[in-house]
Amino acid sequence: MHLDQNWSASLVDHPIFSLPKAFSGPLALPTSSLELSTNTLPSFTNVDLAVDELTPSGRRQVMVLKDADLIVAAGSEVRITSLGDAKVNPTRQTYKTLHTPNIQFEIHQISLNPSGKLLAVAGAFQIAVIVLPRAGFSRLVPETLDCKSVHVGQFYHATSTAAPIAKIEWHPWGEAGSTLMVMTTDGKLREYDISVDTDEPQQILSFMPERKTNSILAVDSSEREIASFTLGKGRADWGPLTIYAVTKSGDVYSICPYLPQNASIPSSYVHSLECFISAKQEFLAQGTSAETRNLSTLYDYQHKYVTALVKQLPPGTVFPSVSRPVLIHPPTTIKSPAARQGPFLLQPSPRTLDDSEGGDATDMAYLSFDADGNEEDSDSQETQHLGVIVIAFQDGKVDVCLDVEKVEAQWETKVPNRDLPMLAVYETIDLGLVSTLNKISVTPGQAPLSDLLQGNHPVFLLDPIHTETFYVYHAFGVHSLNIGPVLQSLAAALHNDDDSEATSLDATLQKSAGTTVQPILSTFSIERKCSNPVIAVTIPNDVYLTYSIFILTSAMRITSFPLNLRAESPHAPSSHLLPLDKDGEQFKQKSFWLTPLEGPPAYVSLLQKTPYTPAPALDRSSGLPKLPQLALPRASSGDRGFVLTPDTLRYLGEVGRELANQSTAIKLGVRQADERVKLQQQEVYRMAQRANQMNALIKQLKGPRRAASEARFGAIQAKQKDLLGRLDRVLQEMMERASPGISENETKWFEELGRMKVDVMGLGRYDDESLVARTRLLEREYARLTPTLKEVFEKEKRRKEKNALMNQGLGFSQAFELGQRSNSERARIAEVEKQVLDLAAKLEITIGNPPLH
Repeated sequence: MHLDQNWSASLVDHPIFSLPKAFSGPLALPTSSLELSTNTLPSFTNVDLAVDELTPSGRRQVMVLKDADLIVAAGSEVRITSLGDAKVNPTRQTYKTLHTPNIQFEIHQISLNPSGKLLAVAGAFQIAVIVLPRAGFSRLVPETLDCKSVHVGQFYHATSTAAPIAKIEWHPWGEAGSTLMVMTTDGKLREYDISVDTDEPQQILSFMPERKTNSILAVDSSEREIASFTLGKGRADWGPLTIYAVTKSGDVYSICPYLPQNASIPSSYVHSLECFISAKQEFLAQGTSAETRNLSTLYDYQHKYVTALVKQLPPGTVFPSVSRPVLIHPPTTIKSPAARQGPFLLQPSPRTLDDSEGGDATDMAYLSFDADGNEEDSDSQETQHLGVIVIAFQDGKVDVCLDVEKVEAQWETKVPNRDLPMLAVYETIDLGLVSTLNKISVTPGQAPLSDLLQGNHPVFLLDPIHTETFYVYHAFGVHSLNIGPVLQSLAAALHNDDDSEATSLDATLQKSAGTTVQPILSTFSIERKCSNPVIAVTIPNDVYLTYSIFILTSAMRITSFPLNLRAESPHAPSSHLLPLDKDGEQFKQKSFWLTPLEGPPAYVSLLQKTPYTPAPALDRSSGLPKLPQLALPRASSGDRGFVLTPDTLRYLGEVGRELANQSTAIKLGVRQADERVKLQQQEVYRMAQRANQMNALIKQLKGPRRAASEARFGAIQAKQKDLLGRLDRVLQEMMERASPGISENETKWFEELGRMKVDVMGLGRYDDESLVARTRLLEREYARLTPTLKEVFEKEKRRKEKNALMNQGLGFSQAFELGQRSNSERARIAEVEKQVLDLAAKLEITIGNPPLH
């Protein structure tokens, strides 16, 4: 770690961070123009198309990392260097300049596409895309590398009536990473596919309706100016197909669905979305109300949209198969455009900061949290699908909103949906900018320093490794925000299913923790009452670079802090721990053989029931300093040097008091840790003693006590045998006394059994009168007669079939006449049989029954 710190510290003097060419030479601009002060405030707030100055106004992001390559924009110049080479050889520090002669505007934002081959650069009004050089450029001799660059949307952005650019961003699902989204302050989001056409947008989304000419309503301009936008996230919902936008007044709008014209979507997402819509349709099919019918119509549109996506999947892409990127175009089955939804209802209403007149919204970001790669752990899925929207304002206010009701796809219809979407405001964070500026005294007649907030433009940066951490950089420094405690509280509230008052969901949310806010860099000079705004923050996400954060100010001063990798996400509960009961104790593993005795436990630990947690003062999990580091503006040649003022003394006193408090907290934490160590040592000693006692007891059980037990068991077994023999003798004597001989009935029963045995088995082997012999004879006769009977049966069957064929030729009248004759003959036969039976009875002769007709 020491070598890594030395390597990152060597970047301070790297030539890539030299000032732009406009600040060198005989006509050099003063470096004070890069400072935010009451004198330079107009240049931070006014935007002029004709004069595109170097003032770091508006949204700024002029530094990105491409693997181990660092790209920095200085003025209209783009520089690139390899940090891998700088890490290996810190003394050799060089950079290359990308030669792009058609880029003559001041670069405010740069954005790297997902493939790492294209770099989008944007000024206040113009946009261009640069094709980056291949790997190994640092070994080339020339200091200038010729790169292809092309302007984007000149007809829409490089005109005198063009709206300023609010934000640029590459869509992560664009085919080949070539989909660039450009948001202007007038609410127009234009999608450019660099591989198809750089002049005309593929799609245009409007977050602001056209102003009506005959309207007399007075609308604040901040309500119609878009400050920023962000893409939604999700797995099996409409989140990835949703775009959120925030106006300067703080209103949030969304459009769903939005899909790039040439999109590369994971096939698993399409199948998951199809299952999501089908499940909702099945649920709504059970209702019969009018609202249910309206929702059914909406879900029919959604089902039609998803079906069009499924039809574009290649053959063989079935669920659940291995997910792979699939080229998909937006469906054209629904002719109506996607509807703008909003403004969102913020419930409860976000609070305003004390002593603040408010400020415009500047940026927004969408955070989502997964199950940390363990999808089978039910506890880790409490906040898996939770979305958080954060909104930053000029006065240092950050609203944390929970996306509890996910936006769903809607289209413009003749009957618009009057229901407004909602965001749950969890908390409002104060970065402390207003209080810091209000503490500084000003001379009579001078504008208050709180006016500097008008030139403030906070911007979010998400941590690429830890999703619960994000950073806010602004004109006065950088703050680190960790939303992990919030996720822990929400997971505990959702996991708690007890309805009692003490542990209900509402009570848990009332006791929930807030976001951890930590300032890590301050660029405001209390002595000079000015600041160098932070214009870029980046975090390496490369295996060859140290996990750290790089911060760049408008004076091109670089500051870096090494960060610590956390082995486990703080909002994911530990899966190796046993669950806790209501008293905080772990559930005991029940034994099948041993049952605990009632009463007090045999051993009571000296340690607490809850695990030990170190004091917060000793916690350095993030690696960031407890006090913000200073990166103040450099003093000019005419300054008198450091001067003690009441504000400076007050600041030094506050810092000293904070250091003293931290020192005291550290001492208390160390003392608490020492006490804990001593207590654990005592507990270890007691456990060792108890273990020795148990070992001695085990030795006794294995040694003499085992021999004594075995001897006792042998004596018991011998005694048991004697008792069993005695029991048999006693039973035999009782039987002889109760019935000494066989009774008469028993004798008759035995004789009957003998006679039955003779009838069944016979007197000897060749007894033909036994039942066994007669049964065998019957079986032989049956086997002999069976073939003959079968033959007779077959002849009779053939005769009946022949008669049936002969009778088929008879007509109805013939068959009726034949039936009558047959009945008369049957009657005569019956009469003859009766006469024969009567004659046999008179003669006293026994004859058999007459044959059946």
